Amino acid sequence: MSAARADLAGTSREFLEMPEGLELDTPRVEDGAAIWRIARDSKVLDLNSSYSYLLWCRDFAGTSVVARDGRGEPVGFVTGYIRPERPETLVVWQVAVDHGQRGRGLAGALLDGLAARVTERLGVRRVETTITPDNTASNRLFTSFAERHGAAVDRDVLFDGGLFPDGGHQPEVLYRIGPLADAAAPR
Repeated sequence: MSAARADLAGTSREFLEMPEGLELDTPRVEDGAAIWRIARDSKVLDLNSSYSYLLWCRDFAGTSVVARDGRGEPVGFVTGYIRPERPETLVVWQVAVDHGQRGRGLAGALLDGLAARVTERLGVRRVETTITPDNTASNRLFTSFAERHGAAVDRDVLFDGGLFPDGGHQPEVLYRIGPLADAAAPR
């Protein structure tokens, strides 16, 4: 286990294995541009401004994670934050994996690594995210995450599509996952 993985996971914690040749790490400001490109190239995420990804890497690095290839370049990420009024809840904002790294279990490994870190360091016991009804991959990702962690999943529409000013946006369904049986030791 690399120093970065040991740091994220704690001393004796385990989670889904990172695909060979990749390392789990905390994002740095200089990763913002690469994270923005991965989000843009995903073609499914709502793309935020490049500035917001720089801020995310500065202000929410402790609740986010990147996967780095052998050259140290980001090839996947999870951005998240702690809900201010619910400090035991991690809100996962975005998950994306570079096209060349898809199909290797990287998104699940990123989520497990982040969950291990925020559970141990911040006392997180629940995860929330929103997913549009047509995003089958994210539905599977978060449903399997909940299963690995022995957690229930509750789903409710958080934002109806008509609330979005740009029109044509599907509803955002809130997934409430928890309590996590043991975020650091998936089944």
